[in-house]
Amino acid sequence: MTSPVLPEDANTTRQLALELEHVPAQGEADFLVGDGNALAHGRIMAFPQWSEPVTLLVGPAKSGKSHLARIFADRSSARFAGVNELEALATQGGRGPLIVEDVDQLGYDEVGLFHLLNQSLREQRPILMTARDEIANWSLSTDDVRSRVRRATAFTLELTDDIQLSQMLVKLFRDRQVTVDPKIIFYLVARMERSSEEAVLLADLMDRLALAKGSAVTRAIAAEALDRRRIQRGASGDEQDWDRQADE
Repeated sequence: MTSPVLPEDANTTRQLALELEHVPAQGEADFLVGDGNALAHGRIMAFPQWSEPVTLLVGPAKSGKSHLARIFADRSSARFAGVNELEALATQGGRGPLIVEDVDQLGYDEVGLFHLLNQSLREQRPILMTARDEIANWSLSTDDVRSRVRRATAFTLELTDDIQLSQMLVKLFRDRQVTVDPKIIFYLVARMERSSEEAVLLADLMDRLALAKGSAVTRAIAAEALDRRRIQRGASGDEQDWDRQADE
């Protein structure tokens, strides 16, 4: 996605050059549990008391799959398996937990995945997989892999209500060490596209706009970010005209 275009002046260039990359907090205590992810979270926290060895987390971008995978890695000492390692890991065998992220993306070794899942089911090796799309929509060449994946215990992650979306926005700003007035969070939730990915994009854009303007995150900045995101999504011109007035 094209990066947002910010005002071009000397001060902006200097400020952006000084910007530090933020590191999202991904510990157990940092995960926001809501109705849309409670079952998936409970599954990860229940390890090692899994009745079946293979778990699949399905959800859109930024829905918390990678955060849960990190929590699982910390709890189980699981290894993150690379795209080209699946066959070798299956051949080596063992019961060390593994994590295979974005397993539905193109380019994965289907034969290796097939053998790894067989080895897991045979030797009860814990494997956590993540994917953006439902199994039925995966671009798989054979039904053999699909049938093995369907034996995994699957959980879906999604945003379910305004409270969960608000909490996510608060955490995104906190990760950036930015304090935002709750009224601005409410303003965003009432007007934004309702997805976790959009929340991440908005928080990042608002942080950059505030930095470029040398100000705190205001309602005016929130309105500008919403407008920019609407334009970037190619929204139609008859969408609601947001209030762009700054807070007094």
